[in-house]
Amino acid sequence: MVKNGHVTTIRQVTYRPRSAADVAVEVLSFSTLRARYDGRPQRADFHVLAFVRRGQGEVSMDFASYALGPRSVAWIRPGVVHRWTDIERLAGELVLFVPTAPVTPTSQALVADLGAAGCWPVEAPAWRHLMAALGHLRLESGQAAVRELPALLLSALVLRLDPPAAGPQAVDETFRRFRAAVEQDFRSRHDVGHYARTLGWSARTLSRSCRAATGRTAKEFVAERLVLEAKRLLVHDGLSPARCGERLGFPDPSNFSAFFLHGTGHRPGAWQTANR
Repeated sequence: MVKNGHVTTIRQVTYRPRSAADVAVEVLSFSTLRARYDGRPQRADFHVLAFVRRGQGEVSMDFASYALGPRSVAWIRPGVVHRWTDIERLAGELVLFVPTAPVTPTSQALVADLGAAGCWPVEAPAWRHLMAALGHLRLESGQAAVRELPALLLSALVLRLDPPAAGPQAVDETFRRFRAAVEQDFRSRHDVGHYARTLGWSARTLSRSCRAATGRTAKEFVAERLVLEAKRLLVHDGLSPARCGERLGFPDPSNFSAFFLHGTGHRPGAWQTANR
């Protein structure tokens, strides 16, 4: 990312538990975040849940900006480049946790769901339940006599979130496995046939399941994931279009350029310049 002629590096943040015995979940306040945060864009390998009690602010996630206000929740998922702005007056808490921290099947499915909204307001009755769950987690986090308690309380908090869905969300096991396979292989395998063969289903079955969950075909889902990663590499990592295409498994720069143009309406070089 370039601003005013200077390179703004992305800060890579890795979760480090205080000890080997700690559950990988931590609760901190916005005042603690302000003391730690240097203003740079960040990419973390863990989840960040932000609960705003009072004040106004903003957070950007990848290429979208979200307003933060009273009774709002922001969910920043691993790998998402994000930046906090104008958070001096925010009061509330943040919960940091690794993807494997929740322990119930439904909470694990919610954590794996990449289609949930990044930021949303919460009605007062639901907010009271969230704050009760958050209070229990804050009380036990880092000092629980029973090690399983923070993980269970985190799972309860996640189950209380009820984030808006980004699509129809008729999520079944077929789509969950397809989504996980895409996340693992999309940099080198762009064809739906590869995922169908790997998972043992037909391409038609994958597309039917994907359309029910996201409103898009399996081919469109893979392409959308590639476009997002290309945008991250072009702007946040500063790769040239040629290097970006190479990193994402395209056989030559012109092939990548045509793909990016079809997905965004812009050539990769022009999009990169406009978004620096």
